[in-house]
Amino acid sequence: MSEFKNEDYIDFSKEENKELLRKTVEKVQKELGRTYPFIIGGKEFFEGELVESVNPANTKELIGRVHFATKEHADQALDAAYKAFETWSKTPAEKRAQTLFKAAEISQKRKLELSVWLVKECGKSIREAVADVAEGIDFMNYYAKRMIEIDNEKPVFSVPGENNSLHHVPLGVGLTIAPWNFPFAILCGMTVGAVVAGNCNIVKPASTTPVIAYIVHKIYEEAGFPKGVMNYLPGKGSVVGDYLVEHPKIRYISFTGSSHVGKRIYEKMASFPAGQKWFKRCIVETGGKNHAIVCEDADINKAAEGCLRGAFGYSGQKCSATAVALVHEKIYDKFLSILKSKTEKLKIGEGTDQNNFTGPVIDPNAVQKIMEYIEQGKKDGQLVVGGQKMTKIYSDGYFIQPTIFSNVGENSKLLKEEIFGPVLVVNRFFDFNDALKKVNSTGYGLTGGVFTSSEKNKELARRKFHVGNLYFNRTSGATTGAIVGRQPFGGFNMSGTDSKAGGRNYLYLFLQEKSVCDMI
Repeated sequence: MSEFKNEDYIDFSKEENKELLRKTVEKVQKELGRTYPFIIGGKEFFEGELVESVNPANTKELIGRVHFATKEHADQALDAAYKAFETWSKTPAEKRAQTLFKAAEISQKRKLELSVWLVKECGKSIREAVADVAEGIDFMNYYAKRMIEIDNEKPVFSVPGENNSLHHVPLGVGLTIAPWNFPFAILCGMTVGAVVAGNCNIVKPASTTPVIAYIVHKIYEEAGFPKGVMNYLPGKGSVVGDYLVEHPKIRYISFTGSSHVGKRIYEKMASFPAGQKWFKRCIVETGGKNHAIVCEDADINKAAEGCLRGAFGYSGQKCSATAVALVHEKIYDKFLSILKSKTEKLKIGEGTDQNNFTGPVIDPNAVQKIMEYIEQGKKDGQLVVGGQKMTKIYSDGYFIQPTIFSNVGENSKLLKEEIFGPVLVVNRFFDFNDALKKVNSTGYGLTGGVFTSSEKNKELARRKFHVGNLYFNRTSGATTGAIVGRQPFGGFNMSGTDSKAGGRNYLYLFLQEKSVCDMI
């Protein structure tokens, strides 16, 4: 088995890639507007409510119409998954992994096409979309390799007269509830991690990004996953999602989304309806209020670039996005001036134009919520740049200017609540220990960043910065950009159950261990 290697991105400075992008956009454009079924046990269902998915950068552009499933369809999906589990759970780990390798290979060949679909349906820039797809491919390859390793491990020892073994047994049938902001990478990671471990799955994609989820499902079918191992079930969370979360036949739930919804799922899955004979396992990744600390010895230009990319990449619609920059008093004014200048130069627009740094937010509800926070920010602090909807330029898209507030009051909800939009607070600090207390006071614990050359500060941050992912001097994004196999991802506190996606231990979340002792 070859050594794992992260998937390459696409260099759009090369003319051949620019031309390939143009042709791929034309190809995807011709496929927009189709009607899509949900899929249970390999069968396509063109029935039930039709829901439209539109381009958030241009709401006049229809991505597709998708049939939404009902509770009755959810029951059918459970039956199909349990039928598949009888065989799939007994399929050798090597064969399961090889099927996943094949899915990764297909995705790699279609990487740019998949990226353009992401741009169209969830509003990413083409570079963010390519990174999303590359991460999904990484999840497939990494988990396939890791499953083979786990299957070949000998984690216990024997003594004379005693033969011991430890077996990894799949849990059963579970539910994946995927987010809209990483509709390829996170959907893939949560789904294939469970499936390569021998489980069968029902996938409920986000209501705003169901088309890309359908395309991903068809890749799994092409790769050779048996019917019913994965079932594509778009539907309303209040209908299909809640029903399955509480269903006695569901063995595990894998969720990525807001902390509010995550807590509700955690509460619902903890009930014990008649017929349920297990404690459900719940793997939850939720929100963050991620801080970057910029120390007086930091490289100011690199720190400003890192905070800008962390805050405004994909318009701040990442659970790892940089929400607050705490900057040392001695360099505060200079840092803010540089950051303001960089932000004013950002190009914003539809993501298929490679010159655009970022694009729209996802939907009208997001616009309303973000603008409410911005209006509150104008009361609680000083508006440095941005603060407006871009309706004069983009009348048919959900665009909001990248926005920076300074000197925001300590009691402002801009410092406590997750905004999930292009809004960054820049406040001062005087003492590093005091800055650490502030970043640990939010109730979240997902990601954090520190810009410093001081080993003393780094060591303090390692011990006291209470987050699942901590980055030092990360110019590509102060608090963002975990890479599979290199920075396992998952947070503390109200940021989830610290799943560490993309790490060596992730697959154990979908396995149970059976110890066998044979006395000789």
